[in-house]
Amino acid sequence: MSDPHFSHETWLSKLRDHLETERYAEVTAYQCIAAARHFLAYLEKQRIEVGAAQPEDIERYLHQARQRYCRLNGHSPNYKGWRCSHTSGIHMLLRLAQGRWPPVLRAITPAEMQQQEMCEEYSRWMAGVYGPSQEILSQRYAEAHRFLGWLSQRARREQLSLLTVVDVDAYMKDRAGLLRRPSLKKVATNTRSFLRWLYMTGRTTRDFSMTVIAPSLYRFEGIPSALRAEDIKKVLTLAEGDSTPKGLRDYAILMLISTYGMRAGEIRALRLEDVDWRKEVIRIHHGKTGATSYLPLRPEVGEAMLQYLQKSRPKTPLREMFIRSRAPYRPLKRLYMLVRRRLEAAGVITTGKRGPHAFRHARAVSMLRAAVPVKEIGDLLGHRAADSTLVYLKLATEDLRAVAMEIPTEVKA
Repeated sequence: MSDPHFSHETWLSKLRDHLETERYAEVTAYQCIAAARHFLAYLEKQRIEVGAAQPEDIERYLHQARQRYCRLNGHSPNYKGWRCSHTSGIHMLLRLAQGRWPPVLRAITPAEMQQQEMCEEYSRWMAGVYGPSQEILSQRYAEAHRFLGWLSQRARREQLSLLTVVDVDAYMKDRAGLLRRPSLKKVATNTRSFLRWLYMTGRTTRDFSMTVIAPSLYRFEGIPSALRAEDIKKVLTLAEGDSTPKGLRDYAILMLISTYGMRAGEIRALRLEDVDWRKEVIRIHHGKTGATSYLPLRPEVGEAMLQYLQKSRPKTPLREMFIRSRAPYRPLKRLYMLVRRRLEAAGVITTGKRGPHAFRHARAVSMLRAAVPVKEIGDLLGHRAADSTLVYLKLATEDLRAVAMEIPTEVKA
């Protein structure tokens, strides 16, 4: 019979090595080891192997730990912070022991298994139709999965043939609850695609895609929000003065989105090999359209990126350009709050978008005012169609006023 204490020390040793490799702070590493040690002791009392632990085991352990805290201190802990301090080390331990955490939720019932198989088949079909546009694939896959989950037991193949217009209307009504018109339009488009596929593959007796009613969005009805040139200058100046590791990273990102109008996804996807320093070229992968652009690397942008790479970027084998500034060192997942915090720090108040797209729109407007052809603006922004670029014409209101025609006197009268 194996010695559980020996096994525990082995896992704690592996966790300690992992924390050191990931360059966690000494205090954080100590807290993670302590939390993992207590959890291992709990598993031992419950006669549960580390490799067999489940999310519900963590919840039961936390419940006991919280009760113990209340007895010792006479009051409940600040639950969110207390829970995080306990689960960080436990999750890392289980990730090492089981390969991944949380565990993958596998289909259990026959209906769930059929739903999963159907979604995977639909995904393969979409890949052949829509090509490399991962954004479209993920959105339509998610909507199909949501629709089948909403149908629940009725999503089984033999019952899909009984689908009715009433079911489709009820689903769309349920989805429309908290959505604005543009979002509901996307839901309708994605739902239509899946319903059309169900009919094409013989799973339904009728093509219900034609019964999905989407809200009308009129061409150029909305005005995209954009930052003023002076606001962008203020944000960049303040960020440039921040010499902390996070400041150097944020400044490089802000230079990219203000110079090239890059989308948040394009920043996240940027890799080290996408910058050719000798040829002074940057390669941008447009995830929304699947296209790739090669643009000249502007000196000020290159200098900002170089400062980040030399003084701020953590030493990691990851090839993504922009990495979290704190352990665990992983590629950045979101840019919205990063940009919003920089806008707030500079005292810039916006009435519309507060993320990377506000810079993207501002870049488009500045080029329009500089009389850059719409085709070239579209190429820079990675637009596939000219209509996507023309929407920014509405933002150049000052230029439109400059060419406004005087109303004749006789008409005024």
